[in-house]
Amino acid sequence: MKSAPREKNDMIYPESALILAPLSGYTDWAYRRAARRCGCLFAFTEMVDCSSLVYASLRGRSMLYRGDDETFLGVQLVGAIPEHFAVAAKKLNEYDFSLLDINLGCPVPKVYGKGAGAALGRNRELALRCFEALAENSRFPLTAKMRIVHPEDPGPTVELAKGLAERGARAVTIHGRTREGFYSGEVDFAVIRAVRESLPGIPVIANGGIVSVETARIMREKTGCSRLMLAQGAMGNPWLFSQIAAGAPDPSLEEWKEIVRDHVADMVALYGEETALRNARKIVHDYLKGRGFPAALRAEASKLTALADLDALLAHARPAVTRSPSVRGICAEPRETLR
Repeated sequence: MKSAPREKNDMIYPESALILAPLSGYTDWAYRRAARRCGCLFAFTEMVDCSSLVYASLRGRSMLYRGDDETFLGVQLVGAIPEHFAVAAKKLNEYDFSLLDINLGCPVPKVYGKGAGAALGRNRELALRCFEALAENSRFPLTAKMRIVHPEDPGPTVELAKGLAERGARAVTIHGRTREGFYSGEVDFAVIRAVRESLPGIPVIANGGIVSVETARIMREKTGCSRLMLAQGAMGNPWLFSQIAAGAPDPSLEEWKEIVRDHVADMVALYGEETALRNARKIVHDYLKGRGFPAALRAEASKLTALADLDALLAHARPAVTRSPSVRGICAEPRETLR
């Protein structure tokens, strides 16, 4: 599974870059490949806990696998102990990645409760020490992903971002909500813009609530950030990359089926059929969500155990209701594929 070396590039993300966020339990090689088929050029592995590298408990080689066709792949580390970041960086030096990113924004309780993720983002001194540990031990360019620290005062968020840049961060991604906002609610465009204006020398990537071409347009307009990171909006909807970048239409039904089938087939190649289909149930649910498919079809997705089950599901998959403009669509007319 070892990949060939890549050429290094001083520009981490070009203007208007669209980046697939690291998503725990999702952004493995198969998931990233589905996104790449739909125009994604920049992606991350699943979020990696530093302690899993320190104590050699990382979930298999697949979590750090980089396909030979992946010209860009980042790894995001989460933790709260500088020494763990140092060890993790050294171990990752043995691999071939485009960059390492430090997570200062994950809001989930099991991460936050350990003082990591968004909790670390609220502890500026410790966050910068953890970043320094990475900088002193990694051979890769470093970036950071963080959340808004204070809902009313942009100062703490700006100061953390500036501290990271001063210590060598090549880019900073800002999720426009506080930890309490999790993944819903209003995005604070003003704070993201304040960070962008405070860091004229490095890319600032806007993240949060980007689920359509229109929300991407609004994010760029309100924040001044041309670079965007897509997360939940791309779950079951990899076409969002080509739609934002090039105005591509919704997929035809046959295109939709092809991407779903190819995605799950790649999971089988990575994990074996039994494990892959168990993991694929949530993936197929995401592809079905918001497209007008009947409840019976979604129930079938919860029982997948083999590729033959998926083929049967796709064979009679037809949207049952007319969608509203806000719901993910499938075009009635066939077209050339989005690949």
